[in-house]
Amino acid sequence: MSKWKEKQVRPVLPLYLAALAWPLASLVFPPYSLGNLVLVAVCSAVVYGVARVLCPMRVVRTLMPFATGSEDVDAMLTGIERNLDALHQLNDAIPDQVLSDAMDQMEATGRKIVRTVEHDPQKARQIDRFARYYLPEIIKLMSGYVELEANGASDGILSELRQNAVTTANAFDNLLESLYSSEVMDLSTDMEVLDSILKSQNLTK
Repeated sequence: MSKWKEKQVRPVLPLYLAALAWPLASLVFPPYSLGNLVLVAVCSAVVYGVARVLCPMRVVRTLMPFATGSEDVDAMLTGIERNLDALHQLNDAIPDQVLSDAMDQMEATGRKIVRTVEHDPQKARQIDRFARYYLPEIIKLMSGYVELEANGASDGILSELRQNAVTTANAFDNLLESLYSSEVMDLSTDMEVLDSILKSQNLTK
């Protein structure tokens, strides 16, 4: 779930006015003596202080795409989303149906992985290699496919890239399934316990 991040920013106008006040005050109090130099410095400081009062801190609001409570996880998910968007754009440029279907599968599974980790940030460590290597690598390969196909490369390498995409799409599915392995195990255990209780009460045939 996205949220607005607020940050207070100090305005730079007081600094500019203080810097401008220094040469102007020097016209009135030529800084050839220590006393006049002090007066010039005081004038500049007064201008800065007044400007600070008249120019309060500004609040800058930035929309954060993710708010998991961990900046590292938020950055990881943002990077994954960016790569999935790039994968979608590459898919639009690829007419091959088999490859396009595999890329659709990868994108859909990738977005499910993002939602899963967003709801349970502790699963982030399980997708570290997916975020840092697998997904960026498939972007690189598909970009190469688009370039090779445009330049009329041999069908041999293009066929290998298609097969690699299908294998990768299935690997993404396996990764998503592994994220729910503990939940599946807990559910299976609960069902076994419930079944045992029902049998002990003679409530099942």
